[in-house]
This record gives sequence, structure tokens and C-alpha cells, in this order.
Amino acid sequence: MKQHVTLLHGLARSSRSMNCLSRTLIRSGFSVDNCSYPSQKLSIEMLSEKVFVQLIERIPNCDKVHFVTHSLGGILLRYYLSQHEIPKLGRVVMLAPPNQGSEVVDRMKHWPLFRWFNGPAGQQLGTDASGIPHHLPDANFELGIIAGSRSINYYLSTLLPKPNDGKVSVESTKLAGMSAHLILPVSHPFIMRNRQVCHQTIQFLQYGKFI
Repeated sequence: MKQHVTLLHGLARSSRSMNCLSRTLIRSGFSVDNCSYPSQKLSIEMLSEKVFVQLIERIPNCDKVHFVTHSLGGILLRYYLSQHEIPKLGRVVMLAPPNQGSEVVDRMKHWPLFRWFNGPAGQQLGTDASGIPHHLPDANFELGIIAGSRSINYYLSTLLPKPNDGKVSVESTKLAGMSAHLILPVSHPFIMRNRQVCHQTIQFLQYGKFI
């Protein structure tokens, strides 16, 4: 069975942040599309349409199309699936997704420096009714979520319920309809580079469960 994985990085990152995971997936026999997109330039709605039009065109002839996302990438996928279907959609692994929004955004979205650095999409990741995550449907696909419980940013951690990864609380990563949820002692910026995270991601893509 030919299986393809599309990688979607997080806010203010690039495809380079997913390179370690990409190499691990390729060694495990998957074909991989490590996508890069202008996460700081557009809204979630515009990013989702722009990114997925290109991604769908690039999907090779295969039996299953899986997705592995980091942070904002998971929200882009959820938004797209709320509007469209993806043919041959397989399993999805979300790394540190703000599925219920982030209290960090609630507190900082009006700060000029935060708005400048994180762009329109960054303003839409709050926990209240103005946040995009609040309006997206539950998962109706095979979804495994890996949350981090270690922070390298003490200040941001004080804005979040514990445990958290410095950007998103463990509780906020959860989504109704998910198939599996795993907590590992990793931080938000580096979760996708962690060896155990890579191993568990492949485990879920292959078998639909974490070890």
C-alpha cells in the first residue's frame, strides 16, 4: 500500500522545522510533502485555502494521504476539512495543536509586538468566541494528538493552565472525536524534533494508536 504524508508546520516557522520528522517518515517508507507557507502574512481562512489548493494538486497517486501538523498547522487542516473533503484521507497526527485556543493569545493579542510578529492568524487563536478554534467541528477522522508538558518559557507558562508546553495547555490540545491522546515531556517549539514524538507519530500513522 502506497502511503503519503503531508507535513504542516506551525506559526512563525517554516518547513525546516519539520525536517527531522520528514527524514524519519521517509526512512519508515512514507512519501513526504514537507510544506512551507506564509503563516505570518494571512488569516487562517486565507491560509487554509491557499495552502490546500497547492497541497491537493501535489498529492501523488497513493492509497492513503496522512497529515502530521504542528500547532497552527492543525487548525488550518481542521478549517479546510470543515469546508471540503480530502480524497483518500488517512490518519492525522497533531503535535501541540491549540484545538481549544490558547490563553497566551487571549492575554497578548492586543500587544503591538505580538500582532506584528504573529500576523492575522496569530490573533485568531484565542479561547473565546472570537477565536477560530471555537467554531470548528469535532474530529470525524482518525486523529492522534501529542501534547507537550514541558516549557522553556517561564513567563508564557504563567499565563496558561498547568500542565502546558509554554504556548498551549495540555487540556487545550484535546478535541472531541480524537482517537488517541498522548502527553510527553517536550516543549512547544521543539516537539516535532523529539525522537520519541517521531516514533509515536509513525506508530499512530501505521496502526492508529500510540504505544
